[in-house]
Amino acid sequence: MSTPHASTVDEATEQSPGVRAAPPLAPSSAQPRRPAGRGFSSASRGGRVAGLDGLRTVAVVLVIVYHVEPDLVPGGSVGVDVFFTLSGFVITRLLVAEYARTGRIGLGAFYRRRWRRLGPAMLAMCVVTALLSVALPLPLFDGAWVAAALAAVSVVNLVRAGEPGPYSDLTTSLAHTWSLGVEEQFYLAWPLLLLVLLRHAAARTVLVWVAVLCVLPVIWRTVLWDPTAAHRIYNGPDTRADQLLVGALLAVVLARLRADDPRLALLRHWAGRLCGPALALLGLIAWQIPITGASGWNPVWYTVGFLATAVVSATVVAALDLCPRAWPSHLLSTSAPAWVGRNLSYGMYLWHYPVIRLLSDLGVHGDRLLPAGLATTAVAALASYALVERPLLRRDPIRMRRWEPVVAAERSSAL
Repeated sequence: MSTPHASTVDEATEQSPGVRAAPPLAPSSAQPRRPAGRGFSSASRGGRVAGLDGLRTVAVVLVIVYHVEPDLVPGGSVGVDVFFTLSGFVITRLLVAEYARTGRIGLGAFYRRRWRRLGPAMLAMCVVTALLSVALPLPLFDGAWVAAALAAVSVVNLVRAGEPGPYSDLTTSLAHTWSLGVEEQFYLAWPLLLLVLLRHAAARTVLVWVAVLCVLPVIWRTVLWDPTAAHRIYNGPDTRADQLLVGALLAVVLARLRADDPRLALLRHWAGRLCGPALALLGLIAWQIPITGASGWNPVWYTVGFLATAVVSATVVAALDLCPRAWPSHLLSTSAPAWVGRNLSYGMYLWHYPVIRLLSDLGVHGDRLLPAGLATTAVAALASYALVERPLLRRDPIRMRRWEPVVAAERSSAL
Protein backbone atom coordinates (compact mmCIF):
# COMPACT_ATOMS: atom_id res chain seq x y z
CA MET A 1 0.00 0.00 0.00
CA SER A 2 1.50 3.31 -1.04
CA THR A 3 2.05 6.07 1.45
CA PRO A 4 -0.68 8.74 1.31
CA HIS A 5 0.56 12.13 0.29
CA ALA A 6 0.53 14.74 3.04
CA SER A 7 -2.06 16.79 1.21
CA THR A 8 -4.36 13.77 1.14
CA VAL A 9 -4.23 13.56 4.91
CA ASP A 10 -4.89 17.28 5.22
CA GLU A 11 -7.80 17.19 2.79
CA ALA A 12 -9.35 14.21 4.52
CA THR A 13 -9.23 15.93 7.88
CA GLU A 14 -10.70 19.16 6.54
CA GLN A 15 -13.69 17.27 5.15
CA SER A 16 -14.17 15.10 8.20
CA PRO A 17 -17.09 15.44 10.63
CA GLY A 18 -16.28 17.07 13.95
CA VAL A 19 -13.57 19.32 12.49
CA ARG A 20 -14.69 22.84 11.71
CA ALA A 21 -13.14 24.97 9.04
CA ALA A 22 -10.80 27.71 10.16
CA PRO A 23 -12.63 30.95 11.02
CA PRO A 24 -12.80 33.62 8.29
CA LEU A 25 -10.09 36.20 8.18
CA ALA A 26 -10.74 39.46 9.96
CA PRO A 27 -11.48 42.50 7.77
CA SER A 28 -8.39 44.31 6.59
CA SER A 29 -9.21 47.27 8.83
CA ALA A 30 -9.19 45.13 11.95
CA GLN A 31 -6.02 44.43 13.90
CA PRO A 32 -5.11 40.77 13.18
CA ARG A 33 -4.99 38.60 16.27
CA ARG A 34 -1.89 36.51 16.81
CA PRO A 35 -3.07 32.92 16.44
CA ALA A 36 -2.32 30.47 19.22
CA GLY A 37 0.19 27.82 18.23
CA ARG A 38 1.56 29.92 15.37
CA GLY A 39 4.76 28.53 13.92
CA PHE A 40 3.60 24.95 13.32
CA SER A 41 3.21 23.44 9.89
CA SER A 42 -0.12 21.81 8.99
CA ALA A 43 1.61 19.41 6.61
CA SER A 44 2.00 15.90 7.94
CA ARG A 45 5.51 15.38 6.63
CA GLY A 46 5.62 12.33 4.39
CA GLY A 47 2.17 10.98 5.34
CA ARG A 48 2.30 7.32 6.26
CA VAL A 49 5.85 6.02 6.61
CA ALA A 50 6.33 2.40 5.55
CA GLY A 51 9.56 2.15 7.55
CA LEU A 52 7.66 2.84 10.76
CA ASP A 53 5.27 0.00 9.90
CA GLY A 54 8.25 -2.30 9.47
CA LEU A 55 9.63 -1.14 12.81
CA ARG A 56 6.36 -2.12 14.47
CA THR A 57 6.66 -5.62 13.00
CA VAL A 58 10.17 -6.03 14.39
CA ALA A 59 9.05 -4.74 17.80
CA VAL A 60 6.02 -7.03 18.10
CA VAL A 61 8.01 -10.12 17.02
CA LEU A 62 10.66 -9.21 19.58
CA VAL A 63 8.03 -9.05 22.33
CA ILE A 64 6.55 -12.40 21.28
CA VAL A 65 9.98 -14.07 21.30
CA TYR A 66 10.63 -12.56 24.72
CA HIS A 67 7.41 -14.00 26.14
CA VAL A 68 8.21 -17.47 24.75
CA GLU A 69 11.99 -17.62 25.19
CA PRO A 70 13.05 -14.95 27.71
CA ASP A 71 16.53 -16.44 27.97
CA LEU A 72 17.02 -15.84 24.25
CA VAL A 73 16.21 -12.11 24.47
CA PRO A 74 16.16 -11.15 28.17
CA GLY A 75 15.61 -7.51 27.26
CA GLY A 76 12.99 -8.19 24.60
CA SER A 77 10.42 -6.09 26.40
CA VAL A 78 12.28 -3.11 24.90
CA GLY A 79 9.92 -3.64 21.97
CA VAL A 80 7.17 -2.12 24.12
CA ASP A 81 9.37 0.93 24.81
CA VAL A 82 9.75 1.39 21.04
CA PHE A 83 5.98 1.15 20.64
CA PHE A 84 5.41 3.85 23.26
CA THR A 85 7.73 6.34 21.57
CA LEU A 86 6.28 5.61 18.15
CA SER A 87 2.74 6.09 19.50
CA GLY A 88 3.54 9.47 21.00
CA PHE A 89 5.15 10.58 17.75
CA VAL A 90 2.35 9.59 15.36
CA ILE A 91 -0.54 10.82 17.49
CA THR A 92 1.09 14.17 18.29
CA ARG A 93 2.07 14.77 14.67
CA LEU A 94 -1.55 14.35 13.58
CA LEU A 95 -2.92 16.49 16.41
CA VAL A 96 -0.48 19.36 15.82
CA ALA A 97 -1.11 19.27 12.07
CA GLU A 98 -4.86 19.43 12.65
CA TYR A 99 -4.51 22.39 15.02
CA ALA A 100 -2.19 24.27 12.67
CA ARG A 101 -4.65 23.78 9.84
CA THR A 102 -8.00 24.39 11.58
CA GLY A 103 -7.22 26.24 14.82
CA ARG A 104 -8.72 23.44 16.91
CA ILE A 105 -8.49 19.73 17.69
CA GLY A 106 -11.61 17.64 17.17
CA LEU A 107 -11.38 15.71 20.42
CA GLY A 108 -14.64 13.83 19.86
CA ALA A 109 -13.54 12.69 16.41
CA PHE A 110 -10.11 11.73 17.77
CA TYR A 111 -11.57 9.59 20.54
CA ARG A 112 -14.00 7.93 18.12
CA ARG A 113 -11.17 7.02 15.76
CA ARG A 114 -9.12 5.65 18.63
CA TRP A 115 -12.05 3.53 19.78
CA ARG A 116 -12.78 2.20 16.29
CA ARG A 117 -9.12 1.31 15.83
CA LEU A 118 -8.42 -0.29 19.22
CA GLY A 119 -11.64 -1.07 21.08
CA PRO A 120 -13.50 -3.71 19.03
CA ALA A 121 -10.45 -5.94 18.51
CA MET A 122 -9.62 -5.71 22.21
CA LEU A 123 -13.21 -6.56 23.19
CA ALA A 124 -13.26 -9.52 20.81
CA MET A 125 -10.12 -10.94 22.40
CA CYS A 126 -11.54 -10.35 25.91
CA VAL A 127 -14.88 -12.01 25.05
CA VAL A 128 -13.20 -15.07 23.55
CA THR A 129 -10.93 -15.38 26.60
CA ALA A 130 -13.87 -14.99 29.01
CA LEU A 131 -15.95 -17.60 27.16
CA LEU A 132 -13.06 -20.06 27.10
CA SER A 133 -12.59 -19.57 30.85
CA VAL A 134 -16.10 -20.93 31.32
CA ALA A 135 -15.91 -23.67 28.69
CA LEU A 136 -12.43 -25.14 29.16
CA PRO A 137 -10.86 -26.45 32.40
CA LEU A 138 -7.36 -25.30 31.51
CA PRO A 139 -4.98 -23.45 33.87
CA LEU A 140 -4.79 -20.46 31.54
CA PHE A 141 -8.52 -19.83 31.68
CA ASP A 142 -9.01 -20.33 35.41
CA GLY A 143 -10.71 -17.07 36.41
CA ALA A 144 -9.69 -15.41 33.16
CA TRP A 145 -13.03 -13.60 32.93
CA VAL A 146 -11.80 -11.21 35.63
CA ALA A 147 -8.66 -10.41 33.66
CA ALA A 148 -10.80 -10.00 30.54
CA ALA A 149 -13.05 -7.49 32.30
CA LEU A 150 -10.05 -5.49 33.53
CA ALA A 151 -8.42 -5.54 30.10
CA ALA A 152 -11.65 -4.42 28.42
CA VAL A 153 -11.65 -1.20 30.47
CA SER A 154 -7.87 -0.70 30.12
CA VAL A 155 -6.93 -0.85 33.81
CA VAL A 156 -4.70 -3.93 33.93
CA ASN A 157 -1.65 -1.68 34.32
CA LEU A 158 -3.23 0.11 37.27
CA VAL A 159 -3.99 -3.18 39.02
CA ARG A 160 -0.46 -4.43 38.43
CA ALA A 161 1.02 -1.12 39.61
CA GLY A 162 -0.69 -1.61 42.96
CA GLU A 163 0.90 -5.03 43.61
CA PRO A 164 4.21 -4.53 45.48
CA GLY A 165 5.06 -8.22 45.74
CA PRO A 166 4.85 -10.90 43.05
CA TYR A 167 2.07 -10.31 40.56
CA SER A 168 -1.17 -11.99 41.59
CA ASP A 169 -3.20 -14.35 39.41
CA LEU A 170 -5.83 -11.67 38.90
CA THR A 171 -4.46 -10.43 35.57
CA THR A 172 -2.10 -13.27 34.65
CA SER A 173 -3.96 -14.59 31.62
CA LEU A 174 -3.99 -11.14 29.95
CA ALA A 175 -1.02 -9.54 31.68
CA HIS A 176 0.33 -8.19 28.39
CA THR A 177 -2.54 -5.69 28.14
CA TRP A 178 -0.85 -3.51 30.77
CA SER A 179 0.92 -1.64 27.97
CA LEU A 180 -2.36 -1.05 26.13
CA GLY A 181 -3.70 0.48 29.33
CA VAL A 182 -0.75 2.90 29.47
CA GLU A 183 -1.36 3.93 25.87
CA GLU A 184 -5.13 4.34 26.31
CA GLN A 185 -4.61 6.54 29.36
CA PHE A 186 -2.11 8.63 27.43
CA TYR A 187 -4.57 9.00 24.53
CA LEU A 188 -7.20 10.16 26.99
CA ALA A 189 -5.10 12.86 28.67
CA TRP A 190 -2.53 14.04 26.14
CA PRO A 191 -4.80 15.61 23.47
CA LEU A 192 -6.46 17.75 26.16
CA LEU A 193 -3.13 18.92 27.58
CA LEU A 194 -1.68 19.51 24.13
CA LEU A 195 -4.73 21.56 23.14
CA VAL A 196 -4.27 23.78 26.20
CA LEU A 197 -0.61 24.33 25.32
CA LEU A 198 -1.36 25.10 21.68
CA ARG A 199 -4.10 27.59 22.57
CA HIS A 200 -2.19 29.52 25.19
CA ALA A 201 1.47 29.37 24.13
CA ALA A 202 3.64 30.22 21.16
CA ALA A 203 5.18 27.32 19.27
CA ARG A 204 8.58 27.70 20.90
CA THR A 205 7.00 27.72 24.34
CA VAL A 206 5.02 24.58 23.51
CA LEU A 207 8.29 22.93 22.55
CA VAL A 208 9.87 23.91 25.87
CA TRP A 209 6.89 22.67 27.87
CA VAL A 210 6.86 19.29 26.14
CA ALA A 211 10.60 18.94 26.81
CA VAL A 212 10.02 19.73 30.49
CA LEU A 213 7.22 17.16 30.65
CA CYS A 214 9.65 14.55 29.30
CA VAL A 215 11.94 15.08 32.29
CA LEU A 216 9.32 15.09 35.05
CA PRO A 217 8.68 11.29 35.02
CA VAL A 218 12.42 10.68 35.45
CA ILE A 219 12.43 12.82 38.58
CA TRP A 220 9.28 11.10 39.81
CA ARG A 221 10.77 7.62 39.23
CA THR A 222 13.92 8.63 41.09
CA VAL A 223 11.80 9.71 44.05
CA LEU A 224 9.77 6.50 43.96
CA TRP A 225 12.59 4.08 43.32
CA ASP A 226 12.84 1.16 45.67
CA PRO A 227 12.92 -2.53 44.78
CA THR A 228 9.41 -2.85 46.21
CA ALA A 229 8.21 -0.06 43.89
CA ALA A 230 9.29 -1.80 40.69
CA HIS A 231 5.74 -2.78 39.72
CA ARG A 232 4.47 0.71 40.46
CA ILE A 233 7.12 2.27 38.23
CA TYR A 234 6.92 -0.27 35.41
CA ASN A 235 3.12 -0.15 35.00
CA GLY A 236 2.20 3.39 36.00
CA PRO A 237 0.94 5.74 33.29
CA ASP A 238 2.71 8.62 35.03
CA THR A 239 6.01 6.78 35.40
CA ARG A 240 6.06 5.65 31.75
CA ALA A 241 4.75 8.91 30.26
CA ASP A 242 8.20 10.15 29.22
CA GLN A 243 8.53 7.39 26.64
CA LEU A 244 5.39 8.57 24.86
CA LEU A 245 6.26 12.23 25.42
CA VAL A 246 9.69 11.85 23.78
CA GLY A 247 7.87 10.76 20.64
CA ALA A 248 5.54 13.73 21.08
CA LEU A 249 8.53 16.05 21.42
CA LEU A 250 9.98 14.75 18.16
CA ALA A 251 6.65 15.42 16.43
CA VAL A 252 6.55 18.97 17.79
CA VAL A 253 10.14 19.62 16.67
CA LEU A 254 9.42 18.42 13.13
CA ALA A 255 6.21 20.45 12.99
CA ARG A 256 8.24 23.56 13.86
CA LEU A 257 10.68 23.12 10.96
CA ARG A 258 9.79 24.03 7.41
CA ALA A 259 11.17 22.07 4.48
CA ASP A 260 13.77 24.75 3.70
CA ASP A 261 14.90 25.19 7.31
CA PRO A 262 18.63 24.37 7.62
CA ARG A 263 17.95 22.90 11.06
CA LEU A 264 15.78 20.25 9.42
CA ALA A 265 18.64 19.34 7.09
CA LEU A 266 20.95 19.07 10.11
CA LEU A 267 18.45 16.88 11.94
CA ARG A 268 18.05 14.68 8.87
CA HIS A 269 21.84 14.33 8.56
CA TRP A 270 22.40 13.27 12.16
CA ALA A 271 19.32 11.07 12.35
CA GLY A 272 20.53 9.21 9.28
CA ARG A 273 24.02 8.78 10.70
CA LEU A 274 22.84 7.67 14.15
CA CYS A 275 20.04 5.36 13.05
CA GLY A 276 22.31 2.34 12.55
CA PRO A 277 24.02 2.68 15.96
CA ALA A 278 20.62 3.30 17.60
CA LEU A 279 19.19 0.11 16.09
CA ALA A 280 22.30 -1.79 17.18
CA LEU A 281 21.94 -0.43 20.72
CA LEU A 282 18.29 -1.49 20.90
CA GLY A 283 19.32 -4.93 19.67
CA LEU A 284 22.05 -5.10 22.32
CA ILE A 285 19.54 -4.21 25.03
CA ALA A 286 17.18 -6.94 23.84
CA TRP A 287 19.98 -9.49 23.67
CA GLN A 288 21.90 -8.77 26.86
CA ILE A 289 20.09 -6.54 29.36
CA PRO A 290 17.15 -7.88 31.40
CA ILE A 291 14.67 -5.07 31.93
CA THR A 292 12.01 -6.93 33.91
CA GLY A 293 12.61 -9.11 36.95
CA ALA A 294 15.24 -8.65 39.62
CA SER A 295 18.67 -7.73 38.26
CA GLY A 296 21.52 -5.35 38.88
CA TRP A 297 20.22 -3.18 36.05
CA ASN A 298 16.97 -2.32 37.83
CA PRO A 299 18.08 0.90 39.57
CA VAL A 300 19.30 2.23 36.21
CA TRP A 301 16.39 1.14 34.03
CA TYR A 302 13.69 2.09 36.50
CA THR A 303 15.02 5.64 36.84
CA VAL A 304 16.82 6.99 33.76
CA GLY A 305 16.78 3.91 31.56
CA PHE A 306 13.25 4.34 30.23
CA LEU A 307 14.01 7.87 29.06
CA ALA A 308 17.32 6.83 27.49
CA THR A 309 15.59 4.03 25.59
CA ALA A 310 12.95 6.47 24.38
CA VAL A 311 15.62 8.86 23.07
CA VAL A 312 17.31 6.00 21.19
CA SER A 313 13.93 4.90 19.80
CA ALA A 314 13.13 8.47 18.75
CA THR A 315 16.41 8.59 16.85
CA VAL A 316 15.30 5.58 14.82
CA VAL A 317 11.82 7.04 14.29
CA ALA A 318 13.29 10.36 13.10
CA ALA A 319 15.60 8.61 10.64
CA LEU A 320 12.80 6.47 9.20
CA ASP A 321 10.62 9.55 8.82
CA LEU A 322 13.26 11.87 7.39
CA CYS A 323 15.59 9.54 5.48
CA PRO A 324 13.46 7.25 3.28
CA ARG A 325 16.45 6.44 1.05
CA ALA A 326 18.75 5.27 3.85
CA TRP A 327 19.34 1.54 4.30
CA PRO A 328 17.25 1.16 7.50
CA SER A 329 14.25 2.65 5.71
CA HIS A 330 14.78 0.42 2.68
CA LEU A 331 15.08 -2.65 4.91
CA LEU A 332 12.01 -1.93 7.07
CA SER A 333 9.90 -0.64 4.17
CA THR A 334 9.90 -3.90 2.24
CA SER A 335 6.41 -5.13 1.49
CA ALA A 336 6.09 -8.01 3.97
CA PRO A 337 7.15 -6.29 7.23
CA ALA A 338 5.41 -3.05 6.23
CA TRP A 339 2.12 -4.86 5.51
CA VAL A 340 2.28 -6.86 8.73
CA GLY A 341 3.08 -3.75 10.76
CA ARG A 342 0.27 -1.79 9.14
CA ASN A 343 -2.44 -4.45 9.40
CA LEU A 344 -1.52 -7.24 11.80
CA SER A 345 0.85 -5.97 14.49
CA TYR A 346 -1.93 -4.82 16.83
CA GLY A 347 -3.78 -8.12 16.48
CA MET A 348 -0.55 -10.05 16.98
CA TYR A 349 0.12 -8.19 20.19
CA LEU A 350 -3.43 -8.73 21.41
CA TRP A 351 -3.53 -12.47 20.74
CA HIS A 352 0.03 -13.67 21.23
CA TYR A 353 -0.08 -13.95 25.03
CA PRO A 354 -3.28 -16.02 25.40
CA VAL A 355 -2.32 -18.08 22.33
CA ILE A 356 1.10 -18.97 23.72
CA ARG A 357 -0.33 -19.84 27.14
CA LEU A 358 -3.06 -21.95 25.51
CA LEU A 359 -0.52 -23.88 23.44
CA SER A 360 1.57 -24.46 26.55
CA ASP A 361 -1.48 -25.75 28.45
CA LEU A 362 -2.20 -28.10 25.54
CA GLY A 363 1.28 -29.64 25.78
CA VAL A 364 3.25 -27.67 23.18
CA HIS A 365 6.65 -27.06 24.76
CA GLY A 366 10.34 -26.74 24.02
CA ASP A 367 11.55 -25.87 20.55
CA ARG A 368 8.05 -26.28 19.09
CA LEU A 369 6.42 -23.52 21.14
CA LEU A 370 8.01 -20.50 19.44
CA PRO A 371 7.26 -21.42 15.80
CA ALA A 372 3.81 -22.76 16.76
CA GLY A 373 3.12 -19.62 18.79
CA LEU A 374 4.18 -17.28 15.98
CA ALA A 375 2.14 -19.16 13.38
CA THR A 376 -1.00 -19.40 15.53
CA THR A 377 -0.69 -15.77 16.56
CA ALA A 378 -0.46 -14.71 12.92
CA VAL A 379 -3.61 -16.70 12.10
CA ALA A 380 -5.48 -15.13 15.03
CA ALA A 381 -4.32 -11.65 13.98
CA LEU A 382 -5.45 -12.28 10.39
CA ALA A 383 -8.85 -13.36 11.68
CA SER A 384 -9.06 -10.24 13.84
CA TYR A 385 -8.14 -8.04 10.91
CA ALA A 386 -10.53 -9.71 8.46
CA LEU A 387 -13.51 -10.20 10.77
CA VAL A 388 -13.31 -7.28 13.20
CA GLU A 389 -10.93 -4.48 12.27
CA ARG A 390 -11.28 -4.17 8.51
CA PRO A 391 -15.10 -4.45 8.38
CA LEU A 392 -15.38 -1.43 10.68
CA LEU A 393 -13.56 0.68 8.09
CA ARG A 394 -16.17 -0.36 5.52
CA ARG A 395 -19.23 -0.01 7.72
CA ASP A 396 -19.80 3.64 6.80
CA PRO A 397 -18.14 3.95 3.36
CA ILE A 398 -18.61 7.71 2.89
CA ARG A 399 -17.52 8.71 6.36
CA MET A 400 -14.64 6.28 6.56
CA ARG A 401 -13.43 7.22 3.07
CA ARG A 402 -12.97 10.74 4.41
CA TRP A 403 -11.17 9.54 7.54
CA GLU A 404 -9.24 6.58 6.15
CA PRO A 405 -5.95 8.40 5.43
CA VAL A 406 -5.95 9.72 9.01
CA VAL A 407 -6.96 6.33 10.45
CA ALA A 408 -4.24 4.67 8.37
CA ALA A 409 -1.63 7.04 9.78
CA GLU A 410 -2.94 6.52 13.33
CA ARG A 411 -2.49 2.76 13.03
CA SER A 412 1.20 3.43 13.48
CA SER A 413 0.40 4.46 17.04
CA ALA A 414 -1.28 1.20 18.09
CA LEU A 415 0.58 -1.73 19.52
